[in-house]
Amino acid sequence: MRWTLKPKPAEETVNRLSKELGVNTVIATLLAQRGIETFDAAKQFFRPQLSDLHDPFLMKDMDKAVARIEQAIANEENILVYGDYDVDGTTSVALLSSYLKSYYPNVATYIPDRYDEGYGISYKGIDFAEDNGFSLIIALDCGIKAIDKVAYASEKGINFIICDHHRPGAEIPKAVAVLDPKRKDCDYPYKELCGCGVGFKLIQALSEKRGLQIDDLLLYLDLVATAIGADIVPITGENRVLAYYGLKVINSNPRVGFQAILAQVKKKTLTITDVVFIIAPRINAAGRMKHGNHAVALLTETDVNRAAEYASEIEQFNTDRRDTDKTITQEALMQIVANNEENRKTTVVYHENWHKGVIGIVASRLTETYYRPTLVFTKSGEKLAASARSVRGFDVYNALEGCSEFIEQFGGHKYAAGLTLHEKDFESFKNEFEKVVSETIDPKLLQPELQIDAEIDLTEITPKLYRLLKQFAPFGPGNMTPVFMTQGLKDTGWGKCVGEDKTHLRITVKQGNSPQFVCIGFGMAEKQDIACGDAPFKAAYVIDENEWQGNVSLQLRLKDIRE
Repeated sequence: MRWTLKPKPAEETVNRLSKELGVNTVIATLLAQRGIETFDAAKQFFRPQLSDLHDPFLMKDMDKAVARIEQAIANEENILVYGDYDVDGTTSVALLSSYLKSYYPNVATYIPDRYDEGYGISYKGIDFAEDNGFSLIIALDCGIKAIDKVAYASEKGINFIICDHHRPGAEIPKAVAVLDPKRKDCDYPYKELCGCGVGFKLIQALSEKRGLQIDDLLLYLDLVATAIGADIVPITGENRVLAYYGLKVINSNPRVGFQAILAQVKKKTLTITDVVFIIAPRINAAGRMKHGNHAVALLTETDVNRAAEYASEIEQFNTDRRDTDKTITQEALMQIVANNEENRKTTVVYHENWHKGVIGIVASRLTETYYRPTLVFTKSGEKLAASARSVRGFDVYNALEGCSEFIEQFGGHKYAAGLTLHEKDFESFKNEFEKVVSETIDPKLLQPELQIDAEIDLTEITPKLYRLLKQFAPFGPGNMTPVFMTQGLKDTGWGKCVGEDKTHLRITVKQGNSPQFVCIGFGMAEKQDIACGDAPFKAAYVIDENEWQGNVSLQLRLKDIRE
């Protein structure tokens, strides 16, 4: 890893913040690094309020979307809520459909089949709407590039409202309303909402028209927080408010479906990280291994016994998913070695029988291993489909645009995307992707970066500091858990490798005459010689809590150590 120490904010800013807030300079430094430089900004950061949320009608076409939904309800039309099969899509569908059904009965849901229909709006979904008398489709977390599909629906007399957060192409679909803060002509103040976040803005607008208050929508925020965590959007601004209150709902009054998931994992208080690693994979597993409808059914279920059945089913999907992605990851790693491709700037692998539902996870695993932009392909009908993942600082979406002559269809974000192409174009695409990335990537981005917020001494680590650090949560992109660095550390003689397979490192350190701290480094057994020798070393870590036999103490969770 290359260690990067974040620039120190201006000393006068840190000192002023420290004085105004009554906090030490470590906390003031962390705040200033996050762009929080005034008392009011700090208050908003530490005490998010629902009143901080923006007016939903600032989003372009929101008035048109609300008017069309009100018209559909007045005319007793059938409304189809359509969403993608991942966490963001299924939570969006659960959110909007359950909200509309709370006061209007003629609402149904549709999740496309990952294998039969693929990502986004499908002709099959539109035909389903026509066959079943739906005159309005509200698409969530997809649709921003569905120009032909929306035109096809129009010919059948079916209107579309699109709620998306992906980057638009050169043309916007001719829908009744297109809600997407990333539209160039949209002045909405916050651009980083996930799909479920855009769906929430729609129900916020509908609620305002119905004379409801924002507090009336609190019960939907568990879904929004889950989507924010799963879709890896920045936890800043509006997303921070939504995630903050969503976590409160998850931990105090979660929907029945979440209760059923949590009953199986026996976890008490969840952080956003727990949501990402416990709830999200299970919701995702339905669409990956079977069908996204299972996830929507669980998330909208109100009967405890039925929810428990759904959760048990989804637990099995998740177990199958884990086994499948482990097998495919091993096969992909073998393919890279067999083809002598360890030294490329990209990873592009393909096997026609790989499970389409897990190629995104496999791409993430390969990125962790080789740390370079990665694509995993499989056969999907007559074409090849791929999931792309990137490394920090490199825009894989732009790189794919540079290879567009070989791509049939693609969409996504800076760090994650999906695409399809014809099999005959695979080798040409693979070579072009390597060429584009090689020419545009800064070589240092191909080495994992450990960003360090501040250098501190062990004497500065106190229970009060930790209490304040906890208030920085929820953590995520744009507001990561603070990483500290301390030099001149020495092991007190108790250092050893621990765990069943002795892959983790546990040491007790001090710095001069400082208090001692226990450190745990997961997967860091190979650093034992550095840590347990006589020479002093430096460590990068996050401050954590350890609970053992009822005793709670501060510990340092190691990220890396160096001589």
